[in-house]
Parts: sequence; C-alpha cells; structure tokens
Amino acid sequence: MSGRRSRGPLQRVQRRSRELQAQVEALRAESAAPAPGQRKALSQRCLRLQELVDENTAALRGLKKADEPAPVGNYSQRKEEEEKLLLKLSQQLQKLLPLLDQDDVTAHYVAGKEHQKDPQTEDETEEEEESEDEENSEEEDSDEADDDDDLLDDPNVRECIAVGSFDAQQEGDLTFTKGEVLLIHDKKADGWWVAENSRGERGLVPRTYLTVHAEDAESQEPSEEHIEVVDETADGTEVKKRTDSHWSAVRRAIAENDTVEVLATIGAVPAGFRPSTLFQLLEEGSRFRASYFLQPELTPSQLAFKDLVWNPEKNTICPRPTRVSLIVTLCSCKMIPLPGVSIQVLSRHVRLCLFDGNQVLSNVHTVRAMWQPKNPQTWTFSPRVTGILPSLLDGDCFIRSDSLASDLGILLELGITYIRNSTGERGELSCGWAFLKLFTSDGMPVPSKMYELLLNGGTPYERGVEVDPSISRRGSGVFHQFLTLKKQPVLLVKLRSLSVQSKDILNLLPETLIGSMCYIHLLIFYRQILGDALLRDRVSMQSTDLICSPILATFPQLMDQPDLMDALRSAWADRERTLKRSEKRDREFLKSVFVLVYHDSVFPLLQSTLLPDYKWAEEESEVSRWKAIADFLKRSRENDGALQYLLSAGNTHKAFDISEVAYDFLGEVRRSNLECE
Repeated sequence: MSGRRSRGPLQRVQRRSRELQAQVEALRAESAAPAPGQRKALSQRCLRLQELVDENTAALRGLKKADEPAPVGNYSQRKEEEEKLLLKLSQQLQKLLPLLDQDDVTAHYVAGKEHQKDPQTEDETEEEEESEDEENSEEEDSDEADDDDDLLDDPNVRECIAVGSFDAQQEGDLTFTKGEVLLIHDKKADGWWVAENSRGERGLVPRTYLTVHAEDAESQEPSEEHIEVVDETADGTEVKKRTDSHWSAVRRAIAENDTVEVLATIGAVPAGFRPSTLFQLLEEGSRFRASYFLQPELTPSQLAFKDLVWNPEKNTICPRPTRVSLIVTLCSCKMIPLPGVSIQVLSRHVRLCLFDGNQVLSNVHTVRAMWQPKNPQTWTFSPRVTGILPSLLDGDCFIRSDSLASDLGILLELGITYIRNSTGERGELSCGWAFLKLFTSDGMPVPSKMYELLLNGGTPYERGVEVDPSISRRGSGVFHQFLTLKKQPVLLVKLRSLSVQSKDILNLLPETLIGSMCYIHLLIFYRQILGDALLRDRVSMQSTDLICSPILATFPQLMDQPDLMDALRSAWADRERTLKRSEKRDREFLKSVFVLVYHDSVFPLLQSTLLPDYKWAEEESEVSRWKAIADFLKRSRENDGALQYLLSAGNTHKAFDISEVAYDFLGEVRRSNLECE
C-alpha cells in the first residue's frame, strides 16, 4: 500500500491561509465587545496575526509552478485567489488595530518586522531607505497637523481662529472672515460646529475653516509655514451649495457613517449597511411626515384649495383622481443579512416613499416587520390588518401622487433600529434598498403583479454597492453565480389593481399621501369634516377666522403616533357595531357620531400628562403608552363617555393651549411653506 502523498507548496500555503482566516474571524468576534483590560492582549494578537499573514504572503509570492510535485490545474488562478484572500485578511487586521488603541505596540511591531526581514531583501531595503528619508519631512509635517487636529477636537478647547473666510449658505449658518476669533459652544460630529463671534451672533460653521487659538495650544504657537498650509486648504475647500431640502439629512448620515464603518470593521454589520437615509429625513421635522401632507394645499393664487373641492349637488367633497392611485402590499423579505452579536436589534421595518431618483416626493411611511427566531433572515408582514392588530404592522399601503416625473417610483428601504451592547448607543441602519418604477419608458403604468426586487447596498444615491459583498467573493463559475443569486437579499411586493369602489375612496384623499389601508376610513371622515368646515360652513371664502374644531386641530397628530390611531380605530369599531343599518347609510349622522367618538377617545389622551411621549422602537415607552391608552378607553366605555374620567381628581392634563381646539388653516399653510423653503 503506497504512503500518503505529501502536500505541494501551494497546498501548504492554502492550508495555512485557512487557519489564519479562522484566527482573524475569531479575533474580530472577540474585539466586538472586549472585556476590561483585554484590549492590550487583543492588540498583540492582532500584530502577531499580521506578521503571520505577511509571512504567508511572502511565501506565496515565492512559489513557482515548477516546484509542485504533481501537475496542478489552474495554478495561476488559485495562486491569485489565495493572494486576494491574504490581502483581505491584512486589510481587516489593519482596520482593527487602530480600534484597539495600541500605538506603542504598533511601533514595536513595525520595528520587529524590520528586524526579521530576510537577508535576501536587505539590498532592496537599502534602496528604499533613501526614498523613505525623503518622505520623513512630509510625515513629520503631517504628524504635526494630526496633533493640531486632535487638539482642535478636544472638547476643552473653546476658542478657535478662522483660517479662511466663509459666507453663510442658508439660515442658521454664521458668516466670518479670515483671522476672526470664534467661541465654540458645541462640537458636533458632522463637522458643523455651533460658534459665536465677538458680536454675540451664533450659528453653524465648518470645522475645516478653523484652527486652534494660540492660548489654547499650550503656548505652542504654530509656525507660519504651518498656518499657510492650513490657510490654503481652507480657502481651497469647496463647500457645496445646499439647494435641496435633503442636505441636512445627508450631512447627518455622513457623520453617522463613521459609526457604521466601525461596526463593519469589527464584523457587527455587513459592509453594505449604511445609516438610514429615510430615517434622517423623518428626524429633520414634519416635512416628510404624513401629518404634513394631510393638510389642505392652496392653489398658486392662494385663493382656493387645490386638493379640496366642494360638490354642491352631493353636499360633500369631490373625488380627485391622480396620476398614481394604487395599493402596494409588502409580502416578505428574504436572505436579509444578520447583524453580529455585539448589537441588539430593537426593530425591523421597511420605510417607503415616492422617489424620482433625486428627491423624495411624499411622506415616509413605516411598516414594522415580524420574524421568527428559527428563520431570522426572513421578514414577514401582516396585510389586511383588522381587529386589535397594530396599524404599524399593516403591509397593505395606499399610495397617491400627482407628480409628473418620468422616473417616478416607490423607494423601499429596509432598516433596523439597534443598540450597541458595549456602549448603549442607539442608531438606525439601512439593510438595503430597492426602487420600483411605476411607469414604463413610454409613460404607461407598470402591470399590477408580484415583484421580486433585489436589494442594493449603500444609500439610494449610491450605485453598484452590494448589501453583503462577501457573498459574491466566495468563488467563481456558473454554478457559483447561480448559488450567489439564490443568496442575494430580496423584497417581495405586490401592486394591486383597484376596484371602482376602492378608486372612489382613494380619490377623496389628498393628492400626495402614503398610509395604511387599515385606517383609511378614518382619514375619509377627517377629509369630509375638513371640507364641511372650510368649504360649506364658512361665512365667506375670504374669511380667515379661526375655526373651533378640536378634531381638525389635532387629528393630523395621530398620523405620527400609530398607537393613538389604533385607539381611535378600536373606539370607532366598538361604536359602529351599535349603529343601525339605516344610521350607517346617513353620512351626516355618521360624521357627528365620529366626532363624538373622537372627543371621548384620543382627544383627551393627546393632552394627558399620564401618556408618555411617543418614542420610536422603545419597548418600555410603547408598553407604558399602551397601558395608559387601554386604561382610558376602558373607563370611557364603562362611564359612557370620557367626561367623568376627565373630571376625576387623579387625572391631570397639560396646560391649555388654544391650538388644541382652534384650527388655523392659514397658519398651517404658512408653516408648510416655511418647511418647503
């Protein structure tokens, strides 16, 4: 029996690479949440692994096909793939090392590598030393600049000098001139700091235009040469004009991208994850919330309502057909990459809006996903929500828009809300996005059917980014491409055709709006009551008096607090079950009953001090709010109304504000115009 054939040189290198890969993965996992005092040991392991990877790379490059004891197929390709793997491991270690904050160990590692060089490479080293000596002066200059940058970022350093002139580009910026001394009040992570000049004026200033004041630099005044270098950089820095309403959200996303890069480096999230673009828009204010788009819109002349027209024959508002009026159903998401154990996921969800490839054209609507522990890579939704299920889970969404954009479509962004176990830091990440165009190249609507959308990584403004690039790097060939396609994350959505009755209902809504189908009947009631107040009951169309109507003044707030919308759904369903068939056919009677139900359910809750503020994806807050809501609804049913509960000594409310009961539609229009600017 012949003995076992020994491995060839390439096989030995490949085996060693697999061992190193396993060790690097283990080190990254341990570095995600290191124990106190463990960073130094982890850093030393990282340095040692870097040496071993370099040794294996040098051994690989010295191999020749003639050294193999037996013929090896695709020798060059195998060798190239092995070199790519080692390069990837080296890059991972280089990114991980600064995070462990061991600069002195790094210096020791560099010195050790020079000491351990092979004698055959000493001649090459001597040739390289000359070029290194020429670069030393440049490195020293860059080190000095890094020291000044560190001092500039020090929170204790308050006074800075402007090294270039800057003109305010939008409201909130602070104009300053070169050489002006500024007092910094808040050093924000996005690079735009809150500063105050000698005249007491405050505003945002770019960090790149500042340097440390001489008194704050510990009497180490920078040389004239250094000041000139920074001055040229500052004067040459191009600050792009912020002409679109999305700039501030994009700027915040760029700042948070540093955190995402750290998470990706330690293996907590895939490389294609990014800070959520749509979440940033929601955080900017009400401009991209449903409450904003629910308000009536005036015509350009400001003399009539654009999307609210009265029909005197039927004594109600007219239906308004739009270019886009459809229902989209979120079915499921498959093969969504899992985050690492160092972060805890608080919510999985999909945010959707209308998008033309450049701007968001509607409100951002959020649908929360469900998942099973046995299959966490698959997200599911609950279409046709009825009964007590929260509207936040409703996968059936109506979409309306009258935009004429040729590239109009639905932007769907998968996201997670997370908290880091080691630091307690909260954040919102995009797990991928997809774009479903609603019209073909010749302007025809796309067919109503099921669509399987491949998810893209990065942000909607990036192209060619994969959600998890490691999937496509694991091999080559037709069979591998087939397997890779099966592992790509996808989103299943369905466009549903509308019946005549569904079209009539949707046409009563504003021209632009996205929302849940489970509360559409409540929106119709609001729109009809709004039409009565603005078009039928006003003394004249020129009257701008305040309208006494608590429901008109406060109903839009429910669009941003889904648990209160669910409370109104529940209260109305209970009341509707007691109505007779003839009463259900009487439109005026139904509106009057709806107003009474609103006053006995959610209106008191909006002003109650017992209801905590609404906070997204905070389980404790959500539970507390739902307990308060359920307790109030129960007492309201038992007492046949909310009056007795409101007058009880144990119930307290916020200070009265006339905006609770008075609807100022011109004020709403002014606020909307200000947010658009």
